[in-house]
Amino acid sequence: MGLAFNLFLAIFAGTGSFLFGYDSGVMTDVIHSPNFLAYFNTNKTTPIIGAINSTFSGGAVIGSLMGGLTMDRFGRRKTVMLGAIVNFIGAALQAGAQNLAMILVGRILAGWAVGIMSMSVPVYQSECAHPSKRGLMVGITQQMIGVGFIISTWVGYGSAHVPDTSSFSWRFPLGFQCAPCLVLICGIMFFPESPRYLVEIDRVDEALRVLRKLHYNGSNDDEIQAEFHEITATIEAEKAITAPGWMIMFKVKPWRTRLFHATLIQVCTQMTGINVIGYYQTILYETLGITGNRNILVAGFYNIVGPIFNLIFITFFLDRVGRRTPLLIGTIAITIALICEAVIGSQVSGATGSRKDSLSIAGVFFLFLVSAIFSCSFGPISWVYASEIMPLSIRGRGSAFATGIGNWLVSTIWSQVSPIGLGSLEYKFYFIFVAFNVCITLPLIFFVFKETKQVSLEEIDLLFGDRALGTLPQNLNDKEITQTHEKTKSVYV
Repeated sequence: MGLAFNLFLAIFAGTGSFLFGYDSGVMTDVIHSPNFLAYFNTNKTTPIIGAINSTFSGGAVIGSLMGGLTMDRFGRRKTVMLGAIVNFIGAALQAGAQNLAMILVGRILAGWAVGIMSMSVPVYQSECAHPSKRGLMVGITQQMIGVGFIISTWVGYGSAHVPDTSSFSWRFPLGFQCAPCLVLICGIMFFPESPRYLVEIDRVDEALRVLRKLHYNGSNDDEIQAEFHEITATIEAEKAITAPGWMIMFKVKPWRTRLFHATLIQVCTQMTGINVIGYYQTILYETLGITGNRNILVAGFYNIVGPIFNLIFITFFLDRVGRRTPLLIGTIAITIALICEAVIGSQVSGATGSRKDSLSIAGVFFLFLVSAIFSCSFGPISWVYASEIMPLSIRGRGSAFATGIGNWLVSTIWSQVSPIGLGSLEYKFYFIFVAFNVCITLPLIFFVFKETKQVSLEEIDLLFGDRALGTLPQNLNDKEITQTHEKTKSVYV
């Protein structure tokens, strides 16, 4: 089966990422529905709208952290399935909401589910992928997030063509996500567990069979045996130094460094401003003079841009050019695009006639440009980098922390404050992200982040100065992990 099966597994597991994109994007259309706003007695820039989005992100923080426990105890597949079950319940509550409390509880559950899947899907894809194709396989996470945004927007656009008195305009988009939840719940158990997780729980024979199923091309038996030996040797050595609990990630220096990298790539991704644009783009278009159904139509086209550029990038470039270079270029380009957007925003309010139309078109162009650049840099690379640099000993807990804190906690803050900030600061709001990109993101990528393209998950240990082998300090408050180089040599020779 080899590459074709591996690709199919990555795409199907990406249904969890599709739900991430759909559930994140659906509120863009829902808050544009006059019936929804009237039903809950609110408008687009009130704290209530911020609360609806921030409770989703807040639930995702909880889900991400919980996913670290379920991945270690029940495995990757069952964690993804659990996320789909919780998402189904949350979607049903939102679609049938009779009051604001039901919407908020439904959003919390949906966020909880998306948090689980946002950290477990990339890890599952990464552990199953061949090193030469890992960028493509894990990049599918961002691709499916983008597809989810596309579907949510066009479902919302179609549902908007009903009378303002009909709640169909927001109930159907919220309920639609139940369908992919059922597909994922029913189908995920037909796929194999990650070979690395199988080795970790001492099912080594099954792990080798799964590895052959994923990577065999008809003539690479020796390569698969070598890969299997490296996986088993590393995991056996890691078991000797693994300690229970979450604090060990912070007390062992090599692990703390890798956790630091994984968390920061997620923080920097959020600080591009991409989710603020994604959640509140209809508000941004209104400030550019684009209103009514035309507003949702533009949002629909916006959501198509990212997945197109992401697909081209992960298919042809990511595994060739690596991680650092696209991130550096992406940071600079996004910063320039946001500055241009702010300049245009400062001119729109006083413009009239054809000049205002020209400024509106230019404003839309630069928002689209941010999406295109993001999709060729932070979009896919944030998931790839964060999932591949974690040692297996802390991969579940580490990925949970990085995604929950770095991605979702930051997203929660922006979800809550952005409607208020956009309403009061308008175009000046963009300069928050510009300043962060220039002062923090760019130096971090240039001086701190490492290149990880086309090396195995086990070989990535060397990039961080350890093989995850040796012994833990007797006093876990020690800053350094004691390395036993003789053990390292004896295991890997």
